[in-house]
Amino acid sequence: MLVVDDNKVIRQLIRVNLELEGFEVVTAADGAECLDVVHHVRPDVVTLDVVMPRLNGLRTAARLRSDPRTWDIPIAIVSACTEGEVDNGEWVGVDAFLAKPFEPTELVRTVGKLVREGRQRERGSGAAPGGRLEIGPEGGGGESEHGAGDGPEGEGAPAGGHVAAGESAPSSSRGHVGTGGEHGAG
Repeated sequence: MLVVDDNKVIRQLIRVNLELEGFEVVTAADGAECLDVVHHVRPDVVTLDVVMPRLNGLRTAARLRSDPRTWDIPIAIVSACTEGEVDNGEWVGVDAFLAKPFEPTELVRTVGKLVREGRQRERGSGAAPGGRLEIGPEGGGGESEHGAGDGPEGEGAPAGGHVAAGESAPSSSRGHVGTGGEHGAG
């Protein structure tokens, strides 16, 4: 996983939620850093914010799609921009859109689905990415919706409670850290 966001708090929230579910996560602060890192880590999925300095998320996605080494990596936009504002993401091959503030369970589910689709693409025809998965800000609620096949490796993953920004989860918890809507700009 490669998480790209210029807001350090959001990067860490996404990282913690994904690591709690067993994903290995590398982060980058903007699109330019993403392009430097992506060839070294060869991530299963890239999450991109839209509004970032140096190189924004949509231009980064376009560059990833135009590179023969990265064209097939699934890309999810995680942004406070509305879906209408990033609608041109389809022409750059964005696979999913998740609005900030996001529900941690929706983030994990979306990334898990993209990982599975990416692996199927590797084993399949090698065709270019297709349509995108759209997730709204209200999806999922605070409860876990994990079932068989929803974990990072295609297995169900147990989920704990929701932990808001500024709180800490007990060490035995497999909960999610959420934005709580406080740090959604970006």
